[in-house]
Amino acid sequence: MNRQSNTYTIIYSTVLVVLVGVVLSVVYQALRPKQVENIQNDTRRQILAAALITPSEGQDIATLWQEHITASYIVNDKGEKIDASQDPFDVKVDQEVKKAPDQRQLPVFECNTDKGLKYILPVYGAGLWGPIWGYIAFDNNGDTIYGAYFAHQGETPGLGAEIEKPAFQKQFEGKDVFSTDGQFQSVKVVKNGQEPATGAWVHAISGGTITSQGVQKMLLNSLEPYSAFLAALKSDNK
Repeated sequence: MNRQSNTYTIIYSTVLVVLVGVVLSVVYQALRPKQVENIQNDTRRQILAAALITPSEGQDIATLWQEHITASYIVNDKGEKIDASQDPFDVKVDQEVKKAPDQRQLPVFECNTDKGLKYILPVYGAGLWGPIWGYIAFDNNGDTIYGAYFAHQGETPGLGAEIEKPAFQKQFEGKDVFSTDGQFQSVKVVKNGQEPATGAWVHAISGGTITSQGVQKMLLNSLEPYSAFLAALKSDNK
């Protein structure tokens, strides 16, 4: 075949594209299990971080997870455990928060810490530029926040992105999500000088008003469906 002809060029290009596609597909399939494992371990790391557990240098996340997470299950908005074919770890919280509370699958992770058993619940919402998410760990009284972890996809560095910093997250420790009369109230995120007289609150991020408001809405929307579950823990603790 004439190597200078258009036909040769087309055939050569087609074969080359097919070969490259096959190679890339093989490489992708070979690396996919490791990619999935890395994604899962990052999620495990975030969940454990809410319970104030961080791996030491060289420590394996999967092993740490097995050591501390003693149980996981799914509850409904009545606080009842439900039978589900889906692993609680695999529940798409970003999809669940769009549903009515009585239609949601609500994952719960029980975590054994040196301060006792903690219950970790996922939260998901919207910031200024994209999604924000995190995990809240509760004491076994079902009311007091033991620890919090937040992350984001694209908030502004130095402003909204500060939600991922320990200084912001640490404010949530020790906050109660039920009022003195037993009503669920979540945690407010307020500006300096606008602290409410009652209820749990933390200070908003300076210059990150919309992201801070997003955190407040995320907590209310994500945690309120768990209120019956938390109230049951609170009652059991009494």
